[in-house]
Amino acid sequence: MKLFEPIQQRSLSLRNRIVVSPMCQYSATDGLPDHWHLVHLGSRAVGGAGAVIAEATAVSAQGRISPGDTGLWNEAQLAAWQPIVAFIAAQGAVPGVQLAHAGRKASAQRPWEGGGSLAAAQGAWTTVAPSAVPFDAGWHVPLALDAAGIRQVLADFRAAAQRALVAGFKLVELHAAHGYLLHQFLSPLSNRREDAYGGSYENRTRLVREVVAAVREVWPEELPLWLRISATDWAEGGWDVEQSVQLSRDMKALGVDLVDVSSGGLVPHVRIPLGPGYQVPFAAQVRHETGMATGAVGLITEAKQAEAIVANGEADVVLIARESLRDPYFPRRAAQELGASLPAPAQYQRAW
Repeated sequence: MKLFEPIQQRSLSLRNRIVVSPMCQYSATDGLPDHWHLVHLGSRAVGGAGAVIAEATAVSAQGRISPGDTGLWNEAQLAAWQPIVAFIAAQGAVPGVQLAHAGRKASAQRPWEGGGSLAAAQGAWTTVAPSAVPFDAGWHVPLALDAAGIRQVLADFRAAAQRALVAGFKLVELHAAHGYLLHQFLSPLSNRREDAYGGSYENRTRLVREVVAAVREVWPEELPLWLRISATDWAEGGWDVEQSVQLSRDMKALGVDLVDVSSGGLVPHVRIPLGPGYQVPFAAQVRHETGMATGAVGLITEAKQAEAIVANGEADVVLIARESLRDPYFPRRAAQELGASLPAPAQYQRAW
């Protein structure tokens, strides 16, 4: 079964092609992961995934989506991640982390508290973006980043990658999707700049290229670097799959090893044709047109479905999100259904 064949990423070998997608838990305090994160991520490593990617982890306090986001902007957060990362690795899964800056979608409530823009009384903070364009009606107006602000963003991503390495992570994914800061620079719908970071494709992709280069300077050559993108904004005049293909081609030359292909999130109130595997064609197109390894994500819930995606060459790995929340042991269930071998931990072998 192709799904349970190892995949090599630089010096790392993932034991199979099932990856736990980064999923925000909104449960940290001051950016510190805690026992919830240990159990949440650790159980999915025990569950047999090839890699477990920790949630969108802010590179600065300003870049948090919500007050409950994890971070890697200080040494206390680094120390808090270390035992969690060590446990994931001890279970045979590759420990990864998604580094992120929320841009204009920062300073938001936790989803179960409404998910909207924080009010001043709720601890709102100043947000930044490529342009002073709010995410939606009723949201705060972000400050347009100036040259010094852009330099700070680059420095924050670089420093967070260095901390991720010390914490023990073996895989870094940069978040350039779902309407967060890097995606905001990519899309003409949110990027109204007239300087070197706006206008043309080359200019709108400049910050992403610079972030990748800055991270690659400190992230070891032998370890993989992934990039999550939204293949399309699902909105006229926005970022689209053709630009995603070109960006992926550019990223390959800069040392990105896999593009994790999602979609949407930049603008609200768009029609997205949800259905099983609805984003898989985007991953397939990027893979076929660039030769870049890709990850498919989005309503992948069945073992045979996941196997078909990798067996047919539509993607190199599948990233499991909500199904992983429902069943931390999805990889073990999939192995049983497909007749593949996935050894259980010694403590659990009596059940297999």
